[in-house]
Amino acid sequence: MVAQGHAAAKQGRGAATVFLLALASAAPAAAEDAASPPVAVAARLVEEGDVARLSFDLSAPVEASAHALVDPDRIVVDLAEVNFQLDPAVGRATPGRGDGVVKAFRFGLFSPGKSRVVIDLARPACVEEVKTTPIVKGSAPARLLIALKRCEPGAFAAAAQASAPSAPVAPQTPEAAAPASGPPVIVLDPGHGGVDSGAYAVGGAEEKAIVYDYALELARQLEAMGRFKVVLTRHGDEFVSLEDRVRIAREANAALLISIHADTLGASAADVSGVTVYTSSERASDAEAARTAEHENAADKAAGVEPKAEAPSVAGILFDLERRETRAYAHIFSRGVVEQWRGAGRLNRNPERSAGFVVLKAPDFPSVLVELGYLSNPEDVRAMTSPQWRVRTAGAMARAIERFFAPPRGEQPGEARADEAVAASGKAAAAAPPAAAPAP
Repeated sequence: MVAQGHAAAKQGRGAATVFLLALASAAPAAAEDAASPPVAVAARLVEEGDVARLSFDLSAPVEASAHALVDPDRIVVDLAEVNFQLDPAVGRATPGRGDGVVKAFRFGLFSPGKSRVVIDLARPACVEEVKTTPIVKGSAPARLLIALKRCEPGAFAAAAQASAPSAPVAPQTPEAAAPASGPPVIVLDPGHGGVDSGAYAVGGAEEKAIVYDYALELARQLEAMGRFKVVLTRHGDEFVSLEDRVRIAREANAALLISIHADTLGASAADVSGVTVYTSSERASDAEAARTAEHENAADKAAGVEPKAEAPSVAGILFDLERRETRAYAHIFSRGVVEQWRGAGRLNRNPERSAGFVVLKAPDFPSVLVELGYLSNPEDVRAMTSPQWRVRTAGAMARAIERFFAPPRGEQPGEARADEAVAASGKAAAAAPPAAAPAP
């Protein structure tokens, strides 16, 4: 038997005592406040032959259900909201898990009142059992057990098919927004959140926390200017799908969307650093841009959400023209961010790139995706976790936004520069060689 997971309490003599005290202290607190979700204080993964058992120790029982997803193969467990007081690293892939059923697992808030556990499979496995039982008979602390057993690919595919959407959804043409009144609406989109942690650094820093802190600082500085209305796509550590991020921006009548991320690369690319600003395009500007877009577009799958199947449609001429215009403005803004960032923070060697990001697909407002830096680079990690760096670079971003919306003399914002940007982006796309395959 191989135990692949660790209790949140300290290992060694006395660990069991510490663990029981943690549960004992969590249970009364939950009882005092009925609105408080149960607390998870430990997680264990135990594999024996073709069977894997993943368990969570909770301060109170919860109802849970599981279903299978393919591409990649996953088991998704939905449960009532749980406060996971666990080190996220407990579920990350390790070399020792290569021969088992489970490759990795993650957990977190999925939506208000609902948490989720996503289990990445190393090989097809079907759900044998999902149950919650008392740890000690007659007491509140409980153990959630998820038992998986290796099964034939056909059986796994059938289980996944049983939970798949039944029919494609016809795409909706975006409705024209009402004329904007009041200050421009800046939508800040801190990437990932909840069950989807995004990238992480060797020292434990998580992308979802870094980008949220940055978004809060940028929002503070923008609001202090008194010229903008700021909307965030998420508030706290919660999951928001890519489709919902775009919907939130559209419903807010966004004048600009800024999606904020912090990427990671392999150990061989630890010297790659600095901010990169991405705009939307059908064809990636280079192989790294293609890889980044592929990674960010998989955020929903990381949270166990399947993309909606859409019936094919042909975009109208007006839709295409509108999209070209907003992309032109996005190029203008991207250029402004790079200009303002010089001196405030480090720039990537190629700071302006483009690729097919799902979150940048809206045709009715300009949008960019900003990678603040790389969690695979120690210097970038130190910078991105520094409050001083955050204040300084958010100030540069705020100035770029302010200048973007400052109309040139006798012109509306971006009016004279839009045609130039359209032409420039068209020439760049025509000259760009086909992108190489993304790095593994």
